[in-house]
Amino acid sequence: MKILIIGGGAREHVIAWKLAGERNVSEVICAPGNVGAAAIARCLPVNIEDPAALLALAKQEQVDLTVVGPELPLSRGVSNLFQSQGHTIVGPTSEAAALESSKAFAKEFMARHGIATARFKLCTSLEQALHAVENNTLGYPLVVKADGLAAGKGVVIAENRDVAESAIRVAMVEQRFGSAGSLLVLEEFLVGKEVSYFVLVDGVNVMPLGSAQDHKRIFDGDEGPNTGGMGAFAPSPLVSSELEQLILNDIVYPVVTGMNDEGYPYKGFLYVGLMLTVSGPKVVEFNVRFGDPEAQVLFPMLSEDLSPLLVSAATGHLPSRPARINQEPHVGVVLAASGYPGVYERGIPIEGLDEASAVPGALLFHAGTGAKDGRIVTNGGRILTVVGHGLTYRDAIDVAYSATDLVRFKGMHYRRDIGSKALASC
Repeated sequence: MKILIIGGGAREHVIAWKLAGERNVSEVICAPGNVGAAAIARCLPVNIEDPAALLALAKQEQVDLTVVGPELPLSRGVSNLFQSQGHTIVGPTSEAAALESSKAFAKEFMARHGIATARFKLCTSLEQALHAVENNTLGYPLVVKADGLAAGKGVVIAENRDVAESAIRVAMVEQRFGSAGSLLVLEEFLVGKEVSYFVLVDGVNVMPLGSAQDHKRIFDGDEGPNTGGMGAFAPSPLVSSELEQLILNDIVYPVVTGMNDEGYPYKGFLYVGLMLTVSGPKVVEFNVRFGDPEAQVLFPMLSEDLSPLLVSAATGHLPSRPARINQEPHVGVVLAASGYPGVYERGIPIEGLDEASAVPGALLFHAGTGAKDGRIVTNGGRILTVVGHGLTYRDAIDVAYSATDLVRFKGMHYRRDIGSKALASC
C-alpha cells in the first residue's frame, strides 16, 4: 500500500515514522514533509491549502490512502473532493470539520446535543459584543474567541472589561484575524485541570487512542503567551478508566451520533480538549485532527499497525475497541527558535542530532527544519520534538532532557518542566 501524508510538521513526521516500517506499507509520501521525514519517506512539494493540487498529486502518485495532518485542508474540503473522486482519505468533510473551523458551530452543536461545555454567547457585530461585555453575565476572566481558524492566536483570556473590549476591537475593528474574527464567541472561564483525549472514528464506530496533557504556554510554570504547544506527555494520570468511560459516554459518542443525525458523518481523528472541573469534564475545544505535540508521544505508544486502522476508519470498517497501547510513559519536549511564538530567524545550523538520537529510549521528530549547504538548519518556530520514554514518568523525563541537552542551535529555547504535572499527579 502506498500512503500519502499531507502536512509538514512533527505530527506528520511521527505518522510517517509509524507507517514506514509496517508490513502492509510499500511507500510513504509526505507532502510537503520536512528534513526528518525525508529520511523515511519521499517528500514532494505541494500547496496544502489547495485541495485540487492535493488530489492531482494523489492521482499522479497513484496512492492507495491519503492521511490529512493539519486542519486547514480539511476545512477547505479536501476530504469532500477526494471522496467525490473515489479516493480513500482519512479526515472529516468540511461540514464535519466545522467542529474546529467554527467555534460558534461547535458551541451550538454541543448545546443541541447536551454535551457539557462552558456557558457562552455569540456576537456577530462590534455593538453586540461590546454590549455583552458591558452586561457581562459570564464573569471574569472572560474568554474571547475568534470564531474561525486563527493559527492558535485567536483566543484571549480577559481579566477585566478593558482587556475584553480591547480583544474585541482587535478582532472586529483591526481584523487581525481576517474573516475568522468577524464572529466572536464570549465564554465563561473554566477552572480545573486540562487534558486531551483522542479517538479514531469511521462515521459510526469509535476507537479510543488514549489521553495526553499538552503545555501551551511558552515558559515554565505555564507563563507567557500561548504557542502551538511546547511539549506533552502521555498517558495522562488524571484520566482513570472510569473517567475515560465518562468521556466516551457523555462526549465522544454524542458527538458521533449527533454528526450522523445532522447529516455529516464524522470520519477521522477527533481531538477532545477537556477541562476537568468540579462538576465533571467539560469540552474546551474540538480539533478535527491529531494534536501536535501530542501525536509525537501517543503514536510511539501504539503497539499495533496503524495502516489497517486508517483504512478501516476511511472505509467504515473500524473495530469498535480501544487501540492496543503500550502504557509506558512518553514525554515530548519541543525545541523552539528564538523569538517564537513571535518573529524568529531561519537558516540557523542545528548540531547534535545524531548524538541525541543515539540516547537509549529517545526519539526525535522534525517540524521546522530545512537543509542548507549540506547541513540541517532551522526553518520555523517549533524546530523539533525530543521524545523520551521509560518505565516511569521520571525515567521518560530524564531520557527526554538527556537527549535535549545534546541538541544545539543559536537561540534555542524550551521548557524545562514538561512532565512535571505527571509527577505531581502520581
